[in-house]
Amino acid sequence: MQRFVARRVGEPYLAADLVAEVFLAAIGSARSYRPSRGTPRNWLYGVARNVIGAERKRQAKFLAGASRDAGLRRLDADDLARAEERIDAEVHARELYQAMDGLPRGERAVLELVALDGLDVAEAARVLGIKPGTARVRLHRARRRVGGELTHHALATEGAS
Repeated sequence: MQRFVARRVGEPYLAADLVAEVFLAAIGSARSYRPSRGTPRNWLYGVARNVIGAERKRQAKFLAGASRDAGLRRLDADDLARAEERIDAEVHARELYQAMDGLPRGERAVLELVALDGLDVAEAARVLGIKPGTARVRLHRARRRVGGELTHHALATEGAS
């Protein structure tokens, strides 16, 4: 769960706090779990998504207020270099997530659990309630499609330059 949250948040201390919130929310809403709607692990991932979404809303409200109150300061060369590095990293991450958006739901789920959350294929299959062979096929297809999409995007970007 820590990796799932950390991948979506990016700040280690905030991720740790949110993981704690996830488990508190899960304990508080345990009665709402219905086995017919999925595995407990999937339900817990859903709780995590809700907690992360609530945190993003809190941050957006805070940033809106802070931007109204903030003064302007001059940026030095190091600030600009760090900003450029973050922008470049965000561009690559955005390209990856855009490529993943085109995947069928089942393929994307396996790819996220294996490549991003660090589960092995058998564990991902158990989380999703599918056979390991099915998970391997979905993972192979997802990797092939995402790789092809990223290659296509890179070639299109080079051709536009």
